[in-house]
Amino acid sequence: MGMDRRTFLKLGGALALGSLITPGSQLLLASQENKTGNESKTRWAMVVDLDKCSGCNKECEEICRDENNVPHYGNERYDAYWLRVADVKQHLPGVETRERHIPLMCQHCDNPPCVHVCPTKASFVRDDGITLIDEHRCIGCRYCVIACPYRARSLIFRKSDKWTNEEVPKMMIGVVTKCSFCAHRVDKGQDPACVEKCPYNGLIFGNMNDPNSEVAKIIATKNTKILRPEKHLGPKVFYKGL
Repeated sequence: MGMDRRTFLKLGGALALGSLITPGSQLLLASQENKTGNESKTRWAMVVDLDKCSGCNKECEEICRDENNVPHYGNERYDAYWLRVADVKQHLPGVETRERHIPLMCQHCDNPPCVHVCPTKASFVRDDGITLIDEHRCIGCRYCVIACPYRARSLIFRKSDKWTNEEVPKMMIGVVTKCSFCAHRVDKGQDPACVEKCPYNGLIFGNMNDPNSEVAKIIATKNTKILRPEKHLGPKVFYKGL
């Protein structure tokens, strides 16, 4: 019986992964990845000001989809996402119930578990700290989807004709996708689409290694928090008002 290329790569990746896991040892799959950005002059980060986020009918989700050709099938089983807004209600004794809208996306960690578990090194970190996926290397094993504590990755299950932005390739079936900080825009000196089009300026993007950048100044005030700090992953998305 014949075996197609994707099945062959999946089996090869699984065998390679198994050979690297030994009792009491750590996974060594990311040994050839780029530096995380700590040693680079540029280290991109985002600040989400929750006091300014109104939810605005989750328009940022659609802005992100249109910019990056992220498919939406109207079925939660198949829908992919790069950015999603969680609606959270805060209940405190003696205090009026408060609803918060929390934009969630890839956190572009300094120590990303998704990169460490990738058997084909399809997931990698650029020198400027942006975590990306090489779709031509991805075999759809979903190890990274499971490893990500932020649920920031999706597998493209079905074909999509969505191609609203010709500067970005169509999504490939059978590969994992996620927020890229709109790297195609950042490389041209532009902000990510969600940042540029947020009507309330609730998203701020910049170089956290530049002390004069707005992002660096906000982080320096120590009035921001990160998600899942107990994981010690060094996420580069900071939340003000969390």
